[in-house]
Amino acid sequence: MDKAAKTAIVTKYARQEGDTGSPEVQVAILTQRISELTEHLRNNKKDHSTRRGLLAMVSRRKKLLAYLARTDHDRYLSLTDELAIRRK
Repeated sequence: MDKAAKTAIVTKYARQEGDTGSPEVQVAILTQRISELTEHLRNNKKDHSTRRGLLAMVSRRKKLLAYLARTDHDRYLSLTDELAIRRK
């Protein structure tokens, strides 16, 4: 992911100006990186170190989504709908 794409994601999902650490921003960035790594792994099936990193990112995103669901369920629902993430 290049810097322009990351900046666009941050500006789209930020709660206020300069917000880069909110759960929404972190989940959106992780979702973009996960989709890029998924495409990479489709072409490079034996790249196990990247697969390990991908699984770590998926786990981190899952924890952030669980936190968001606990604290503000409405924002969780809107974010998962917007990013097309499956819910439990």
